[in-house]
Amino acid sequence: MAEGNGTTSSIYENGEYLRHHPSWHAEDSDWKARHIYEILVDHDINPATVCEVGCGSGIVLQRLSEALVTAERFVGYDVAADAITMARSNQNERIQFVHADLLAIESPQFDLVLAIDVFEHVEDYLGFLRLLRKKGKYFVFHIPLDLSLWTIVRPNLLLNMREIAGHLHYFNRETALATLESTGYQIVARRYTSGGIDLVKAGWCQPKSLILRELRRALAALNPGLAARVLTGFSLLILAQ
Repeated sequence: MAEGNGTTSSIYENGEYLRHHPSWHAEDSDWKARHIYEILVDHDINPATVCEVGCGSGIVLQRLSEALVTAERFVGYDVAADAITMARSNQNERIQFVHADLLAIESPQFDLVLAIDVFEHVEDYLGFLRLLRKKGKYFVFHIPLDLSLWTIVRPNLLLNMREIAGHLHYFNRETALATLESTGYQIVARRYTSGGIDLVKAGWCQPKSLILRELRRALAALNPGLAARVLTGFSLLILAQ
């Protein structure tokens, strides 16, 4: 989940993250892969080589390999041995998973680099992004929008994201875009996603959670940007080069 120079990798390497997330978020992978594939198709991006930094369970990369049938090579990197052990069950002749910090090793430049829910975990996220920029031609980022009116009035939610999800930095739309632009990326396209609407997880069937989900859905139908500013459960998907 976390990669690169400046990362606090101990919780990923010592098994603590696995204890909190035994599936390594594999249940979200189909949803994430679908959104990534759609933004690539919408902008006619047809990579021959694809890399995912912080690949976790590897299922996002596997699903994309099934959709991107003309791509020749997929490589996933993660500093967590637990994640790579899980991911290698999905390895085949087109997909390889490597237990390494991509930014610390020599590698070819990839046509497409994925960083899906990654750099909010990295201590020196600006240094991470500058180094990552050298690894690819196109990039897809998926960034949780943790900063909202809801988390301002309920700051314990941010602390929970830090303790349970390992988020060290919190973003809204403006700071996420500014972070990428300031580290040398050119934004090609961006769109909102909402796991808080589309995904159903354990504990989310409580009445309060269901009400919040429907509130997200109604507000996002009117104005997704406003919904992300007000409520939790939204992310920003960005295609950059």
